[in-house]
Parts: sequence; C-alpha cells; structure tokens
Amino acid sequence: MMKKLILPGLLSLLGQAYAQEAAQQPMQRVEITGSNIRRAQAETASPVQTLSRADIEKSGKTTVAELMQTLAVDNQGSVPMTFGGGFASGASGISLRGLGAASTLVLINGRRVAPYGLADDGQKVFADLNVIPSEAIERVEILKDGASAIYGSDAIAGVVNVILRRDFEGTTLRASQGISEERDGHDTRLAITHGVGKLDTDRYNFMGSFEYGRKGAIANSARSDRRYIGRSDLRDYGFSAQETLGGTGAIVSTNNAGSAVNGNVRNPDTLEYYNRGNLAGAGFTRLFPGAACANFTSHPQGDPGGGCLTDAQQQYSEIQPEQETANVFARLSYQLAPDWLAYGELNFYHSNSTASTTPSTVSASVGYPGGPVSNAAVQLGAGHPDNPYFGRAARLRYLAADVGPRVSHVGSDFTRFVAGAKGSWQQWDIDAAWLFSQNEVSNTRTGYLQRDVAFALLDPSPANVAAARARSAAYAALPPGSFWRIAENAGLNSAALYGALSPTIANDAETRINQIDVKASREIGQLPGGALGVALGAEYRRESTELEPTQGTELGNIIGLGYSAYQGKRNASALYAELLAPVHKTLEASAALRYDHFSDVGNSYTPKAGLKWTPTRTFALRGTFARGFRAPSAAENGVGGLAAFSTADDPVRCALGVQVACDPASIAIITSPNPALAPERSKSYSAGLVWDPLPRTSVSLDFWQIKRKNEINQEQTDAAIAAGHIARDPSTATRPGDPGAITAVLARYVNSSNTKVRGADLDLRTTFGLGGWGTLAADAKWTHLFKWLRTETDGSQRDFAGTHGNCDVTNCIGTPDDRVNLSATWERAAFRVTATANYRGKMDNTLFKNDPDGCATHFADGSDAPRGCKLASFTTIDLTARWKVNPKMEVTASIQNLFDKIPPLDPLTYGAVSYNPLDYSGALGRYFNVGMRYQF
Repeated sequence: MMKKLILPGLLSLLGQAYAQEAAQQPMQRVEITGSNIRRAQAETASPVQTLSRADIEKSGKTTVAELMQTLAVDNQGSVPMTFGGGFASGASGISLRGLGAASTLVLINGRRVAPYGLADDGQKVFADLNVIPSEAIERVEILKDGASAIYGSDAIAGVVNVILRRDFEGTTLRASQGISEERDGHDTRLAITHGVGKLDTDRYNFMGSFEYGRKGAIANSARSDRRYIGRSDLRDYGFSAQETLGGTGAIVSTNNAGSAVNGNVRNPDTLEYYNRGNLAGAGFTRLFPGAACANFTSHPQGDPGGGCLTDAQQQYSEIQPEQETANVFARLSYQLAPDWLAYGELNFYHSNSTASTTPSTVSASVGYPGGPVSNAAVQLGAGHPDNPYFGRAARLRYLAADVGPRVSHVGSDFTRFVAGAKGSWQQWDIDAAWLFSQNEVSNTRTGYLQRDVAFALLDPSPANVAAARARSAAYAALPPGSFWRIAENAGLNSAALYGALSPTIANDAETRINQIDVKASREIGQLPGGALGVALGAEYRRESTELEPTQGTELGNIIGLGYSAYQGKRNASALYAELLAPVHKTLEASAALRYDHFSDVGNSYTPKAGLKWTPTRTFALRGTFARGFRAPSAAENGVGGLAAFSTADDPVRCALGVQVACDPASIAIITSPNPALAPERSKSYSAGLVWDPLPRTSVSLDFWQIKRKNEINQEQTDAAIAAGHIARDPSTATRPGDPGAITAVLARYVNSSNTKVRGADLDLRTTFGLGGWGTLAADAKWTHLFKWLRTETDGSQRDFAGTHGNCDVTNCIGTPDDRVNLSATWERAAFRVTATANYRGKMDNTLFKNDPDGCATHFADGSDAPRGCKLASFTTIDLTARWKVNPKMEVTASIQNLFDKIPPLDPLTYGAVSYNPLDYSGALGRYFNVGMRYQF
C-alpha cells in the first residue's frame, strides 16, 4: 500500500532531478534537528535552539534534566524530578509549549529512546531526561515547531535531540560536590571519559564514559525557617485550620473531621466529632488522658473544633527525594572503507530514588476499575479498647503515625543499543541502523495500609474478620481478637500485627522499542540558488509497554493508593521523503512528507513545508507549516485502567452552605482505557525573522501557533462533576438535603477537546570586546504565551495562559504566560564568570481565565488567596565561574539562587507544599557547588 502511494511520485521526482544534475563543488555540510538533509547553513526555516557543552556548563546545572526545566520553552505538563509522590516518581520530563511531556519527542543522536516505565498521571508516556549521559553530550538541539513529518508520532510540540560525542581521544576526570546553605541536599558527581584511536590513521575510535551521582534528600522540615515553604498549616498567613490547607487533625464541621495523630471520633448520636484526648468529649464512656494532644506534638493548637493539629506535610514530606544514579555510555566507530563507517552505541542508566510522604490516614477513599471504594465508614468497634464510646461503634479519623511515613523506592534500568553503518554510495549519503531500547522500573512501597486488615483490626466484626482472613495470611496468623492499638497505646502492637497491617507492596513496569531504519540523502540537481537536496527514509518499529498493578490496588484494598495498570503492543512502519530547494539565491524552500502505519490505530500522513528568504546577508525571514500527530499510548488504548487523585470543589454542597466544599479538596478519579481512540492531530505554524544587525550580534523573533484536535484526555473533572458522573458517600452528610462528599469521579479517556496555543519566542545574543579585559557575551531568551485555549466538546472554552490551570495535569503547576532566561558571561584568558537569571511570570490563581467561580483558594475571612488572587512572579540569579589552572586542569564553582530568594506562596499546587514546583530553587535556597576537571 505504501509503495503504491509514495514511491512512484518519488521516482518521478528523482528522474527529473537527475536530468538537471550538474557538477558540484564539495562543501562542509551539517545535519540540523528537524531535517535529514545536510546543509551549509545552520539556520533553517524552523526555529532551533542549540545548547552547547559550554552553555550547559555555564548554567551551573549538574544534569541536563535540571537545565531543561529552567528553559523558557518548558511549561505546563513538565515532570519535575522533585515530585516524588507522583505517578512517574524517579523521572524527569520536558513539556514544550505546555502541551505535555507526551507531545514532546526526545531523541538521542536522532533516534528514539524507550519511554519511562511509569506514565505520568498514569496516562502520559514520556522519555526520562535523567538517562542522558551528561559527560558525553556534544550539544542539545531543541526544535521548537512540529516535526512529525520527519520523526513521526509524539513530535506535536517539538523535538529535543541530544547529540552525543562521535569521537574523543584522551582521558578526562571530573568531580563535583554540591551542598545547600543549610548543609543538606548533597549532590556528588563523579565522571571519567576515555577515548582512544584516530579514524583517519587507526581506522577506529572508541570512547566510553562512566558517571556516578548521588543526591541527598531534603525534608520539608529542614526549611522550617523559610516562611511557608513545606508547610500545610498556614493559619499565620490568613488561612483557616478548617480549610484544605489547614493542619492535619482539624475538626471541620458536623460529620467532618481531619485525621488526627491521636484520633478524632464521631459521636454515634449527634454525628459531632471529638478528639480522643478531649476529657470533656460529649457522651464519652471512657477517657484517655494519655491521648492528650500535648503528648504527641508541640505544634501550635487553636482549632475551634477542638481537633489536635499537626502539620504532617512539614513533618514527613520532602522538597527533594534521595537519588543515586550510574550512567554508562560507549561508542565504537570503525572505518570499513574510505566511504563507510560502522558504529555502535551503548547506553546503560541505573537509578534508585527514595521518596517519603505523610503517614496514611485510615479513611482515605480509593478507586479501582470496579468503582470507588469509600473508607469514610471506618470505625472503632464497640469493644475496641481505645474507643471513647466503648460499647458502641464510633467512626475514626486517624493519622497512622505509628505505622510511619509512606515511602516509595523506585529503581529504574534503562538500556539503549544502536548498531549501524553510514557512508556514501552513488553520491547518496546513507545511514542505516538497528536500535534496541528498554526501560525497566520497579516501585516498592512501605507504609501503606491494607484496607481489609485495617478494618478488621479496628472493628473485628464477623464480616470484617472474614474478609481480612480471606486475603491476608499474615492477618490470619494473628491471635484471634487482635486489635490495632492506636496513638498512645501503639507500643502494645506487635511486629507481626504491623506486618499484616502494612506489608511491603510493589509493582514492575517495562517499555521496549525495537527499530530498524535507513535513510539516504544527496544533492540531485541545480536550481538558481544552488543544489537541490533530497532525503528518503524508511523505518520499522515494534513497541511494547506493560505496567503491573501494585498488589492490592486491583481490588481497591490499599488505603489512599490509586490503581494504575496497562499493557499493549504495536508495530509501526513509515516511509518519508524530504526536499530542500534553493529556488533563488535569496529564497530556500523545504518540504517533507511522512506516511506512518500503526497496527492498532491505522495510517497517518504528515506533511511539512518551510520557506526562508534572505534578502541580505544579515537578515532573513522564515516560516513553516506542519501537520503532526500522537498515537495513543498503551495506557490510553490498551488493557488496564487508572484510579488516581486530583483536586476539585463540590458546587452542589457548596451551594447548600457546606463551606468546606467550596474549596478544592482531594478526590479520586477512575478512568478506563478506550481502544476506539483515534490519534491526536495537530497543525502548527511559525513565522519569524533572523537579523544580525552588528558583528557578533544576532536577533531572532518567531511567532508560532499549534492547534491540536482529537485530544486524548480524561473527561474534565469539574465537567464530570457538573454532569453527575460521580460517586458520593451519603453517610458524610451534614444537614438535610446534603448528598454527602464526593468519593470519586467516574471518567474515561476520550478524543474530546482541542487546544490552540499561540505565542512568540525572542532570542537575543551579542558579544562585546573589552580590549585587554576580555569579552562580555549576553544572551536573552523569552517565550510569551498569548493564548492556551482549550475547547471542549460542548463548545465551552477555557484559556489557561497566565493562570494556575490546567490542574488536571501534572502537579497543577499552572501555565505562566512569560518565561525568560537571561545570561551574561565575562571571559578573560583562563577565567570565565556567568550570571544567569531565570524568570517565571505571574499567574492568576484561577483554574482558567475569567473563571466564574473566581479565585481557586481563599483566606479564612473568605477573601481571595493570595491577595489579589495572583501568584507573584519569581526570579532567581545563578552565578558560575571557571578557572583554567593549566591546559589540562580547570576548576569550577557555582552558586544557585545567589540572593536566596523565597518563592511566593502557592496554595493550589499538589506537586509541592505551599510553593510552586517551577520555583523549586527558591524552596531549596542558596546552593553551592565546586568541581574540578582534569584531562590527561
């Protein structure tokens, strides 16, 4: 089928070009990301941002992942390494144009990498930037417009192509050590790179690098002196203990209480909650002086409802998880003949990360493919010895601090192997290779509660005991009549009891790519502006993905842990062609067409066209048009499902006067895959200019727009709530007519909305000579979003640009409409100093522009929070320096967040505690790093 459609046209085109072919003078040509045709000029019709090794070093960042997430082109939907509590814990991903990490294609040397085994939000498959071997990088090229015509699926928002060194001779040792001003968060990096052999004389070159890294954890409690950073109890900033941001353990209202470290219990008659340490609890039949709040915490009290307040997020959660990594890269090149080179590449990356968060609560609801599981009815049985209403069952809200924090240990093994050959034949430049890439992830968790065992140990009714015995051999082995003693009596529990209540649980994931590809390019004729270039290529790829569910989540039996599992395989094949036509000495046209066939979702044709007009040597206009697509991932159209958590308010209960329902609270979302999904489709446009007004000065300005349709989304949370696609727990009702709290939103993946994103990129670079004082180079990159508009199937529209939405994607980071990177580098002889400013624009604290619900969060007095309902902008300054002691040795030093800026309070995000994950460096504080490189 593909041959019938494409090959005749290509053969006809080649025949015409051969008839016009003329003798060509050899020239130095380079291959630029976004094209398979080598060319003499680096600037193409498509905007490409290039980061050299020097740029990376001057940033002061120790990994490419850290640098990428400070870039102006990164936005909503990126996956930060610091989000240890997310679905994709242990990984890091970039989101160009705010269209999500799944719509940004990451390549190494122009070829794909196996995606991370854990999909972000349980849905979005992306490449982990941590696998990139930093010491082996030659440069990073970021193609900022769509490139599906060249690379196929997933390149809707653009491409990040990491180009590694092709050859190297000698031996280099590098070591660095970082530490925060608070003397934590140690970052140790060691690397050795060795290369041997000259291709032109020895006919071979081998280079290998080994990198080791270890980054220490930083607890929220370690930043207790940085105002609100890492704190969830924000009463001293105007919030109420009764709101979502209040301290754990608050008694909110009738039939509504938080989980207290010593337990809140409900009066069976009045439905009012009382703290177990309250010696005046209404109707108590037993008193527990040992349960006094002061015996558990020194946290400031003052809850009007009498709850025992703690700040569990500050006490247990982290700003940064612990991570240990090892990265190996090797490349062997062998000159088979003067015109043919054989090559092989091997990448291996191993990572262990450990993330800690708050202890489990006994009442957290969960979801699984069978539906929601409400745990609101958990109770102390009538005969439980710690029940203040002894003789009658009483509902319990308890923070299981005696079990300990919930901890995730994530191990990741990434492998990538390429074997290929490149050379010339009949004036064609040919490159063919086999690629194998795989990622294996294991996620082991501790501190999570088995629902059936917890229910049986708190209330050993015949039904609860039977359910626990049927599923847990460890529970069945406990003495009959065993109770889980809580709070002040937790010391009476045995190790065996905790082993049954909170066993170690785990799951594994694996992604794999097998690919064969071949591409060929040449010049085939003369046009008025120069040689006509053509490239042809073919590709076959087999992909497989599998994520096992964590034990117990398939039954909704792990309190507070959602379900995520998927499995799928597919074959993909492609043919593509590209032309580069210098139709005039001032005008260059380019065109590309790609045909893809997927075994599960059918065919896709994606064209791309570009023009570049250079009326003078120092000025050029350029523009592109492209179509793109993203095929559904196995998480979206395979076998499995997702039960996760998000935040939303409850307009029904809010309208009834239940104040706590008016602010976003955590809810479960249960989503099912959809095998009928079609690929996402896109159209992208760019138009801009490149101007060199002065020697060593360059200005580029590009306007761009991407329209994506058939988007694969969960149904919008608030829309599903408004439509009644929810489950409620009537037993949490507070008054007549109250339907009870939402326990889950029932959704599925659908081709629903379309998105239009429009913006501009400004790039300024200049270098000044300072005479005997060296040189000063300045660089500015600014990305502005004019619009980030989503249109739903019902016609409703939401513009997220400059707001805190879309909160249905990773972290609820928000969509800043301005991000800027500024740098200035002074260099003289052996010395180089760089100052870098990273700016994130202000955002409205609304879920979208002109949200009729107004501000997303409020202070205790009902006014908008933060003041003015705006999250202020944030800027940090980083300083790096390098001293070349001699030709073989250099010393480096850096200070991140030079002025120790504290980020603004962010009360909405769930990716960090009271600050936005985009502002991570402000939460971390001033950070120092020193390093040394020695070359033998």
